[in-house]
Amino acid sequence: MANKKETAAEQKKDNSHNTERKVLVTGHRNPDTDSICAAIAYARLKNKVTNSTRYVPCRAGEPNRETLFALDYFKADKPTLITSVRTQVQDIEYRKTPGVTKSMSLKQAWTLMNEQHLVTLPAVTDNGGLEGVITIGDIAKSYMNVYDSRILSKAHTRYQNILETLEATLVTGDINRYCTEGKVLIAAANPEMMSYYIEPHDIVILGNRAENQLSAMDNGADCIIICEGANVSPTIKSLAEQNGMIILVTSYDAYTAARLINQSMPISYFMTKEGLITFEEEDFIDDIHDVMASKRHRDFPVISKSGHYLGMISRRNLLGNHGKQLILVDHNEPGQAVEGVESADILEIIDHHKIATVQTMSPVYFRNQPLGCCSTIITQLYKENNVEIDKQTAGLLMSAIISDTLLFRSPTCTPLDEKTGRELAQIAGVDIEKYAVEMFSAGSNLKGKSTEEIFYQDFKHFSAGKVNFGVSQITSLNEKELEDMKDSLIEFAHKALKTEGIDMSFIMLTNILDQSTLLLAIGSGAGQLVDNAFGVESVKNEADPKGESWTVKLPGVVSRKKQLVPPLTLFGEQL
Repeated sequence: MANKKETAAEQKKDNSHNTERKVLVTGHRNPDTDSICAAIAYARLKNKVTNSTRYVPCRAGEPNRETLFALDYFKADKPTLITSVRTQVQDIEYRKTPGVTKSMSLKQAWTLMNEQHLVTLPAVTDNGGLEGVITIGDIAKSYMNVYDSRILSKAHTRYQNILETLEATLVTGDINRYCTEGKVLIAAANPEMMSYYIEPHDIVILGNRAENQLSAMDNGADCIIICEGANVSPTIKSLAEQNGMIILVTSYDAYTAARLINQSMPISYFMTKEGLITFEEEDFIDDIHDVMASKRHRDFPVISKSGHYLGMISRRNLLGNHGKQLILVDHNEPGQAVEGVESADILEIIDHHKIATVQTMSPVYFRNQPLGCCSTIITQLYKENNVEIDKQTAGLLMSAIISDTLLFRSPTCTPLDEKTGRELAQIAGVDIEKYAVEMFSAGSNLKGKSTEEIFYQDFKHFSAGKVNFGVSQITSLNEKELEDMKDSLIEFAHKALKTEGIDMSFIMLTNILDQSTLLLAIGSGAGQLVDNAFGVESVKNEADPKGESWTVKLPGVVSRKKQLVPPLTLFGEQL
C-alpha cells in the first residue's frame, strides 16, 4: 500500500491491467479416460513448449472408475473441475488501480488521479481490505464547499499531510501527530491582539516576526506555519521543543498557504464508506452488467472472496471482452462442451471425432484426425515438438488409447493407435495386456454405483436434423451384470429425456469380452430409428410402464463414434 511522497511514483508501476490469463484445457462433459488424460498431457506439452504455467488441465465432470484407476496407478492428480466457462470478472482486463491509505491528503489523491488518468481511488487497510472510495467529483466538491476554520481538526488531519501539501520543511515537533482540536488562523494582528483569538491546539499561519511566533506559543498553539521561507531563531526552536509544538516553514506566502491548507485533509473525510457496490472475481459478467448499467458510477471495486481489494472495473472494460481462454480436446460439439462455451475464447481444438458446429471468435488451430483416440494425436504433437514424454504422461496417454480402442479391438482403432499405445507402454514400463485387464476390471465394476452414476459415466449429446439424442455407453466384462441393470437404466433414461432436453436416449451395454452391445432405445420413435439404421427388428420392452423402449443385440458393435452414431445420425436426419 502506498504512502507519503512515493505514492504517485510507486503506484504508477502497479496500475496495470489483469492480463495474465490462464488457458483452460478441457475435455467434454461426463469425461472418459481419453478426455481427462488428453487434457493433462496436452496442458503439459503447451507449458513445456511455451515455458509457462498458463495452461491448466481441467475436467468438465467427475472421472469414472476406469479413469480414477489410471490416475491412481500413475500417481497423477485429477484435473481442476470446471462446471461453467461463462465469462467472469476475473476474465476481464480490469484495471489494477492502486489502493491508498484513507489518511492520504486530497492534494496527493488529486495528483495521483491526474497522473494516472483515474476517476476513482480505493482506500484500503494495511492488510488490503476495502475501506471506501473517493472520486474526482468528491475532490472537486471539497474545493467548492465553504468550511469553517475548524475543518482540519474535524477531519483528523495528519500534520504530515500539511507538511506535504505546503511543501514545507519540518523545524521541530512530532510530524506523525494528528490535528484533532483547534482551528486554523492567520496571525495578521499585533502580538497583544493575538492573545484574544489564539486558543490551545490552534494552527497559526504567520510571518517572520519573532514576537508573533512567541505569542502563538504562549497561547497554546499546537503548530505554527512560518511563510515565505523565513528563518526560525534558535530561541524559538528551543522553546517549541520544550512545549512540544510543531514548527513548519513553507516558501508560500500567507494567502497561498491558507488557500492550500485545506487540501491536506484526509480523503477519509470525503470518501464513500457505506453502501459500496463491489464485485468479486468469480461473479459472472452477465449478472453484473445490469447492476453497472443502473448506476452512474464510472468504476466499481473488485474484491477477492476474502474481501481483499484487487482492482477497479468499469463498463468500458466489458466492451470487447473475449471470455475465458479455452482449448478443447476430444470433442468439438457444443452439446458435449462445458456449460458456457459459447462465450469462451476458444484457441485450439484437438479431436478425433466428426466435425460439428462449435463456433469460434477468430481462426483457431484445429487438429482433427481419423484415429481411434485423441491421445494418439497428443502423442504425435509431443514428437513433432521434440518434447520428451515422461513416464507418468506416457502411462496416462497409453491408458486413454487402451480405453478408446478397447485394447486395439475397436473398429475405430488404426495401426497408428496400436503402434503408439505399445510405444507408450514401453516408456511407462508396464505390460500393456496385463494393465488393460486391470483397468477394464476397475472400470467395469459397477457395484455400489447408483443408476444415475452409471448412466452418466460416459454420456454424450448428438443431433440429426431436428432430432436431438443422447448416447450412454457402459462397458463391462460381466454380461450378467449388464443384463441386471437394464430395467433400472430404462426407467432412469425416461427421466433423462426431460432433464437433458432430448428426444431419444440410447444406452450401449457393451460386453468387452465378446465384443457386442445390447442396445436400449428409449423415447418415441427410438425403436424404429434403430431398426432402420441397422436393418434389425428391435424388441419392445413390455415391462416398461411408459411403453416407449426397445432392446436389440448388436454383435460386433462396440464403438459409439464409428459404429452407432453415424447410422443413427443418417437415418435420424430423414425423420
